[in-house]
Amino acid sequence: MKLKLTKIALAAALLAVPATAHQAGEKKAAAAAETFPVSAGAPARKAGEGAGPFRKMVIRNATIIDGTGGPPRSRFDIVVEGNRITSIKQSGWPGLPSAANRAPDDADYEIDATGMYVMPGFTDMHVHLPGADKAPDASYAYKLWLAHGVTTVRGVPLGAPAVASREKDRSARNEIAAPRIFNYQTLGAGWTGGVVDTPLKAREWVRWAAKNNIDGIKFFNRENETPDVFSAALDEAKKLGLGTTAHLSQIGVANFNGRQAGDAGLNTITHYYGHMESLLNGRAIQDFPSQYDYNNEQHRFGEVAEIWDQVYGPGTKQWQEYLEAQKANHVTFDPTFNIYAASRDLMRARNADWHARYTTPQLWNYFQSTRDNHGSYFFDWTTENEFAWKKFYGLFMRLMNDYKNMGGRVTVGTDSGFIWKVYGFAYVEELELLREAGFSPLEVIRAATMMGAQTLYEPRGETPPIGAVRAGMLADLVVVPENPLQNLKTLYGTGFQRLNSETNKQEVVGGVKFTIKDGIVYDAKQLLADVAAMVESEKAKTGQ
Repeated sequence: MKLKLTKIALAAALLAVPATAHQAGEKKAAAAAETFPVSAGAPARKAGEGAGPFRKMVIRNATIIDGTGGPPRSRFDIVVEGNRITSIKQSGWPGLPSAANRAPDDADYEIDATGMYVMPGFTDMHVHLPGADKAPDASYAYKLWLAHGVTTVRGVPLGAPAVASREKDRSARNEIAAPRIFNYQTLGAGWTGGVVDTPLKAREWVRWAAKNNIDGIKFFNRENETPDVFSAALDEAKKLGLGTTAHLSQIGVANFNGRQAGDAGLNTITHYYGHMESLLNGRAIQDFPSQYDYNNEQHRFGEVAEIWDQVYGPGTKQWQEYLEAQKANHVTFDPTFNIYAASRDLMRARNADWHARYTTPQLWNYFQSTRDNHGSYFFDWTTENEFAWKKFYGLFMRLMNDYKNMGGRVTVGTDSGFIWKVYGFAYVEELELLREAGFSPLEVIRAATMMGAQTLYEPRGETPPIGAVRAGMLADLVVVPENPLQNLKTLYGTGFQRLNSETNKQEVVGGVKFTIKDGIVYDAKQLLADVAAMVESEKAKTGQ
């Protein structure tokens, strides 16, 4: 039975729905934005919730996967002072004992990482906080992200401007157990100047945003985001060092597709929207059925994949020219494969291992197919729908892989909280889907680390302080007991089942051991236990 929402919870729910929802939902969310938060902020970090930062910490005997694409190398001692890596020194050779009594010998905290792998903290380039209709507070998402090695997130938006700004600052001060936060907001959010519907207003809002703790802009191709408004905002953002990303929705993509947005200066295309519309063959607009209704979400999501046989495909001159143009414009692709993966295999998504223990009853209810929960569009989902999505994914994945192969930048984002995708777990699924698209394991890790860091800091003209395991970088690290290059599944919080040859029984192995953010060491298993306890508490409260 679906939970009834109070007026406050309903407003929060509306705000949690991104502007990709139907236009009526957008207007309601915008109206409520100034009154209600998207989500309750995270509770303050308790004593014992994360250790450090320390005057000096040493991670001993680690095998390093540095995030730059370089191969693994062992064994090394990583020295962290405060929140910075200060040195990385070889501690021994593979197959031989490590040297005894190695400096430094005055560390306040040590981690024995013998046999373990250390990577840079992961970046999730597309996140939203859960509203009251999904979780009791923001710590649900934060702890799941940290438990899966995600140390930096780009909120697009994380929440309403005031909420996102406050949580960004609290995270920067490490007052909460949360990844570091980049605060992107939708055009016009948070100010009192009304709807942004002229180039002049667009520039005014961008200037306002730059002064109000906003790091970048999320566009949706809304009705008011006409090409001239969109282009003016992009130009002003570039001048002021704000990043830009866009979900080029069907509402406006016929007049401003991926190619046009890239030419206008857009930094990132998120999701799949805008790509295939730039490659239409024999038509300028996707061929929709005459009964198509964008506000009917099964139509919207069911039909979008049907574009797969209406475009110039791999190997064509048009395909290559599109990719070359986007690379010349330095556009980043953030595919978020996972968030639509249920469209090609609904049963798998609905029965994922983690739902029973880590999905709140509210989020479970939200996932159920209804006409008013954004992304819950499986009203009558058929084999034909899944067939179209599988064909579409073949094209979409090929586009991402071809772009990566020519030197284009591809990052990792999730958009969790919709369409059967749970925070943290969906991140690992995204890594697996990049592997399916043709990325090698090292290319996957680089997309999750260095590529994300470059995308976040490049608009500022700054060298990223995260995204690589290197002396001088911030101590944002992931420590895992299994080799992720051999099996990405070992990164899931639920681990991976492997047969024990001695007992002839399956056992669960893997999962992240420690996530280190800003020099603070979080026990990933404890974070997961905290979430599991939260889920049990919510089940008891709701009687589910």
